[in-house]
Amino acid sequence: MEATELIKRVRKIEIKTRGLSKNIFAGEYHTAFKGKGMAFSEDIRSIDWNVTARFNHPYVKIYEEERELTVMLLIDISGSRNFGSVSMLKKNIITEISAVLSFSAIHNNDKIGVILFSDRIEKFIPPKKGRQHILRIIRELIDFQPAAKETNISESLRFLTNAIKKRSIAFVISDFIDEDYDEALRIANRKHDVVALQIYDVRETELPPVGFIRVKDAETGKMLWIDTGSRKVRVDYSRWWEKEQRKLSSVLTRSGVDWVKIRTDEDYVRPLINLFKKR
Repeated sequence: MEATELIKRVRKIEIKTRGLSKNIFAGEYHTAFKGKGMAFSEDIRSIDWNVTARFNHPYVKIYEEERELTVMLLIDISGSRNFGSVSMLKKNIITEISAVLSFSAIHNNDKIGVILFSDRIEKFIPPKKGRQHILRIIRELIDFQPAAKETNISESLRFLTNAIKKRSIAFVISDFIDEDYDEALRIANRKHDVVALQIYDVRETELPPVGFIRVKDAETGKMLWIDTGSRKVRVDYSRWWEKEQRKLSSVLTRSGVDWVKIRTDEDYVRPLINLFKKR
């Protein structure tokens, strides 16, 4: 992508998501992840000597100290993020949500870091504050080309556990089309506060009856003909999706991880707000 086009896209996303994070998500984010953050100090260093002298009675300063958090975004950039059947690709929704969370974090004086992963760690952006840092994150999400196309959620969780020493809020943003990440998720959630955001498309839940279609697996490159005119094929496909969702729900519940589902053709604002309120 040419630099001028990239700058325009980054700016467009910044304008939209910065406004959302400031006007809609700031309070919800603060409540969900920071709490009140009150710190009371009553030692001798906190005595207000001027007031004490005036009233002949010890007066202690009580002040509020916000807890600075580290927020980590574990972002799935495997081949399946390029799928989308209605209005937006999964990767576009992922970019906007990541930007909203990033701006919400810096509005609350938190650091934001990113782990981009496929079936390996593609890029690590250490936690930092500031608008320029977030613009870099958005640029990477728009323009970064991963070396691999498959998915390994366990690898990203293990990297998080080993690389980030301080307890953090860790958002895993993925379609969660993967296997065997249960243990890595449990371990990561013991050290950090892990939240799962599942991004999916309506065509991943059901097939339209349009006859034979040729489909390509975005991660393996395998081509396949599917007879969508067959009711059995459509029913089997829907049952497969429902089974995968039950399995995902079970894994996340057992691990104590809060999660929300966000569809590519629906507004992501309401699901995020509901998630924050739930917490």
